[in-house]
Amino acid sequence: MQNEAVAIVIDNGSGICKAGFAGEHAPRVVFPSIVGRRCRQRLLAKTLEKDTYIGNETQSKKGILDISYPIKHGIIENWEDMEKIWHYIFYKELKIKPDEHPIHLTEAAMNPKSNRQRLTQIMFETFNTPAMYVSHQSALSLYASGRSTGVVLDSGDDVTHAVPLYEFSHKEMCVSRND
Repeated sequence: MQNEAVAIVIDNGSGICKAGFAGEHAPRVVFPSIVGRRCRQRLLAKTLEKDTYIGNETQSKKGILDISYPIKHGIIENWEDMEKIWHYIFYKELKIKPDEHPIHLTEAAMNPKSNRQRLTQIMFETFNTPAMYVSHQSALSLYASGRSTGVVLDSGDDVTHAVPLYEFSHKEMCVSRND
């Protein structure tokens, strides 16, 4: 019997990104969802070793980097920086090849269909992942509590959603959102 690769789970949030291997009790990687780039104008920026910093690497260098938050109100807005975050997760933190693992990503309630399509395109075309799945964060929270029906209050860094679910599915028109 052939060994199957363990799925990589990534929870992209406006403030925090979490990633790890399916089946483990906690994420292996938790870091701020931020990207820092060297400022061309600042004199101190010339002393930096590289052009781009991800997550915790940016914290101590905030004063000399241009900071970007690729996810705003739970929705990915800067795809170039989001790709940098995923690359950082795969190669630097988890030290895996994404083309050898299925990827399970989360999305916030009310995520536009066009974002889900773009996410899928990037995972298959840029990272060559063999399989992927996108789940609503609220449905996963309910699942973790051992229930399939309920109301989930998902309060993140930038946005809060109240999501009623019945048998793990929700209707967008019933979701309440507060930015």
